[in-house]
Amino acid sequence: MLTNKNLVMLKFIKGNLENIDGVAIYPIISLLIFFIFFSVLYVWIFSAKKEYIEEVSNLPLDDDINPNITEQ
Repeated sequence: MLTNKNLVMLKFIKGNLENIDGVAIYPIISLLIFFIFFSVLYVWIFSAKKEYIEEVSNLPLDDDINPNITEQ
């Protein structure tokens, strides 16, 4: 819910952004970064070796990693 205080703050931000030259490119760049990151992540997930995925998924359950730590 937008209050009067929030509306004043939004007008202040919008007013400052309108004075910046080329500000319209920032949402486009943000969308491209988002899309590229998740596209690369998608490709990496489906191209990763199954052995590596199994090894990494078992790390939290593996007690042999650091035998010096004792449970309290």
